Amino acid sequence: MKKEYQHTIKAPVTVSGVGLHTGKEVQMTFHPAQANHGYKFRRTDLPGEPVIEADADLVTDTARGTTLTKNNASVATVEHTLAALVGLGIDNVLIDLNGPETPIMDGSSREFIHALEATGLETQDAEREYIQINENITYKDSTRKTEMTVMPADDYQVTVMIDFDSRVLGKQHATLDHISDFGGQIANSRTFCFLHELEMLYENNLIKGGDLNNAIVIVDKEVSGEEMEKLKRMFNKDSVSVKKEGILNNLELHWSNEPARHKLLDVVGDLALAGKPIRGKIIATRPGHPSNVAFAKKLKAYHKMRRQQMVGPFYDPNAEPLLDINRISKMLPHRYPFLLVDKIIDMGENHIVGLKNVTFNEAFFQGHFPNNPVFPGVLQIEALAQTGGIFVLSKVDDPENYDTYFLKIDKVKFKRKVLPGDTLLLKMELLAPIRRGICEMKATAYVGNQIVTEGELTAQVVKRSSLA
Repeated sequence: MKKEYQHTIKAPVTVSGVGLHTGKEVQMTFHPAQANHGYKFRRTDLPGEPVIEADADLVTDTARGTTLTKNNASVATVEHTLAALVGLGIDNVLIDLNGPETPIMDGSSREFIHALEATGLETQDAEREYIQINENITYKDSTRKTEMTVMPADDYQVTVMIDFDSRVLGKQHATLDHISDFGGQIANSRTFCFLHELEMLYENNLIKGGDLNNAIVIVDKEVSGEEMEKLKRMFNKDSVSVKKEGILNNLELHWSNEPARHKLLDVVGDLALAGKPIRGKIIATRPGHPSNVAFAKKLKAYHKMRRQQMVGPFYDPNAEPLLDINRISKMLPHRYPFLLVDKIIDMGENHIVGLKNVTFNEAFFQGHFPNNPVFPGVLQIEALAQTGGIFVLSKVDDPENYDTYFLKIDKVKFKRKVLPGDTLLLKMELLAPIRRGICEMKATAYVGNQIVTEGELTAQVVKRSSLA
C-alpha cells in the first residue's frame, strides 16, 4: 500500500452561529496545526485559553450530542465539526471557540465543509498512521438494541441502519462506500428529532439555539390546533403545519433517507475520537452518541494494543551497517562511557534506526543495580536521542562541528526492563520538519518485537563556537 501523508489547512478560517442548546452566539476558527497534532479545541473565552483534545476518554456527556471536558473546560456538540474534518481527510487542526458549544449552523456538516474547502488543504511531511483493522470488533448495547461492528477493509466505509419504531421514518439505512464521498453524499444531512422530543427539550430550557431551519421534525402522532399554535409561538413562525410525509413544513428533505444519513454523519464524527483515521468497514445498527463513543474507546484500545504488538525494525546482524562505530564516533562528540549507539542500520527521509548492544560490562551496572542489573531508563532516552542526533547531523556537511542539546522530553513510557544480553533497536521518526536546527521526533525503543520505551524528544542542533 502506498504511503499516505497527513494534511492540515492552508490558512485560518472562521464560521459563526449559535449553539444548539445554549443559544449563545459563538465564533469558531479553524487554524493550521503541525503534523501529529490531531484535533484540538481551544476555549479562547476562558482564563488561560484551555485546550481540549478530541479524545474519547474526555467525553463527559452524550445525552443530546457529544461533549468533551478537560480540567473543568468543556466544548459541546463536537460531532458535526469532527465529521467534516474526517470527511475532508484533514488530520491536524486547532479549533478556537469563544463559547461552550460549536455552532449548530444548519444542523449538518455542510457549512464546515464549505469553509474548510475554501481555505484549502496542505500536505505535511509526515506519514498518516491508521487504526488498521485486522479482525472483526463488535460492540453491543442490549438496552438500546445497538450493535456496531468493524471488519477489515482497505478503506473507511460505513453502513448505518436505524429503526425508531416510527410509522413515519420506518426502517432506513445509509451507506458510505468511500470516505472521500462524505462531502457529496453525507455532509448536508441534517439532524432530526421527534415532535414530542422537541416539546420536552424546549420545556427543559434546552435547544435555546434550536430553530425550525436547523432540524427535521418528525411528527408521528395527531397534532391538535392548540399544539400547532404553541409551536408557532415557540419558534416565532407565522405558519406551521404537518406534511403528508409526516414531517413539519419547515424543511424539504435533501434525501429520502436523510435521517439515516445524519446518523452516519454522527458515527463518523464520534469515531474521530478514537484518535486516528480508520481503515475498516463499520456496520452500525441503531447507533447513537453513547454507543459511538463507547465504540471509539474500543477502537482506541485496539490500536494501542496493536501498536504494542507491532513488529520492531528488522535487524540482520550479517548485513553491513549504514554507519559503524567508527563513523558514528566522527559524527557524535560522545565517548566512553557515554556513547550509546553501536550501529545505524536504517535511515530514510523521515526516520532512522540505530542499535545498542547491552552487555554486562557496562560501567553503570555496578550500581544499577547490584545483583539485579537493569539498563537505566534515562540512558535508553539518551541512546534514542543520540540516534536522532545522527539523523539531524547527517543533513549537514560538517557534522563534527555541531552539538545536539535536549529542549524537551515528553510522553515517555517505560514498558519493560532492558537487561544485559538485550539488543536495543532505537527508532526515531520526525514529527515535524526540521526548522532552525530544532528537531521533534517520535522515539521508540524495541527489544525484538516488543516496545520497551517510547516518547517524544525535541532537541536543537547548534554549531560549536571556535575556542579562543
